[in-house]
Amino acid sequence: MTKAKSLRTYLTDAATRGELVTIRREVSAHLEAAAIINQLAPRPVLFERIAGKVGRVAANVAASRAHFADALGISEAEVLAALTTALDNPSHPEHISREAAHCQEVEQDEVELGAIPILTHFRSDPGPYITSGVAIIRDPESGPNASFHRLLQLDQRRFAARLVEGRGTDAALKKLPPNVDLDIAICLGAPPHVLLAAAMSPAPGVDEMAVANTLAPTPLVRCLTKDLYVPAECEWVLEGRVTHQLHPEGPFVDLTETMDYVRQQPIIEIDCITHRRDPIYDALLPGGLEHKALMGVPREPTIFAEVNKVCICKDVYITPGGASWLHGVVQIKKRNADDGIKAIQAAFKGHGSLKQVIIVDDDIDPRNPAEVEWAIATRFQADRNLVVIPDAGSSSLDPSAWHRPGQKAKGAKMGIDATIPWLRPDGTPRQPEEFADFRKVGYERVNLDDYL
Repeated sequence: MTKAKSLRTYLTDAATRGELVTIRREVSAHLEAAAIINQLAPRPVLFERIAGKVGRVAANVAASRAHFADALGISEAEVLAALTTALDNPSHPEHISREAAHCQEVEQDEVELGAIPILTHFRSDPGPYITSGVAIIRDPESGPNASFHRLLQLDQRRFAARLVEGRGTDAALKKLPPNVDLDIAICLGAPPHVLLAAAMSPAPGVDEMAVANTLAPTPLVRCLTKDLYVPAECEWVLEGRVTHQLHPEGPFVDLTETMDYVRQQPIIEIDCITHRRDPIYDALLPGGLEHKALMGVPREPTIFAEVNKVCICKDVYITPGGASWLHGVVQIKKRNADDGIKAIQAAFKGHGSLKQVIIVDDDIDPRNPAEVEWAIATRFQADRNLVVIPDAGSSSLDPSAWHRPGQKAKGAKMGIDATIPWLRPDGTPRQPEEFADFRKVGYERVNLDDYL
């Protein structure tokens, strides 16, 4: 277990390395801050003054795999293994008192969402949106759950929350009678490792905060008005209730950088706000690098785990070209002729929103698109190595999928087995020595100093 980095510690370390950009000039939360963040990405940025708001604003703190590695104190190559270990070995966080919890240093006299520097990102936005809040709830059957929901600010006390149908918060709300609200705590400015854990998909009944605690110590504190426990190192905590009342939510620029449509979504009413002294609001740009990194990287360990059940998985990469959500490349060590096909099926099980997956051998770098395309060009035949799954559960983020309000999106999935074919076109097995025909032949290395 590594030492935890709070948002503040992360920013201090980034400043020490000369990576943090500090904006001291007063900036507007309406469009201006978002434009600056976008042009500075992936560099972390800290705004010292936001016009008419309380505290400061940080952004681009989780905009790349390198940022995650820094937050966890490991190398980039170790990130997948660290997430996989945490997913497999959740541990109980320590519960601490309010006196020891930074997130409850200040309690607002009255709820006033307008004081929080919530950004408006695009002119098309219907209002300010919280995009990086970690929502903590307790499912009446399975227990605590942490997840992300975009939150459209409606007024000084209410949000309209996008709840994906059938998942965490939506499922918990639907288990309650229409006259019973679901308690919720929205954590802003959470430590980077908490953001990672909240974006992961542990087994049913496993608390994401227990996953976070294996990544790094994650002390929790009880909310002031709700029987919920939140990370004590958060900057802001909004305690409230998810109601059964609905309100239009959207339009919203989503992960794919295309416009998501308007839906009728539940209203959240806020009852209490606490925060650190001089709090820092964590701003995440919709469709930006941080949005993509927090969506894609935490899905790699779930794919890794499923593929490892059917063959030897070496690496998983959710690709930026697939919006860091819809496309992936899986590297395997092939031991059987059908390992590639099995890996395709397992990958779709490991990430239900995956639309395309390419399986490659362990001599192909899944993060190098030229190598992956070369593997397709030299090892793949569409009539033998292509898997198409029609009318499958799809992602609500895919604008080309079939969408109907209140129902799971539908679409087709495609898997490409770009591993060395162990069978000849006539179906007979190739001998191991024949596999060399599918590998690149390299030149000898010389010492150029001997010649120049």
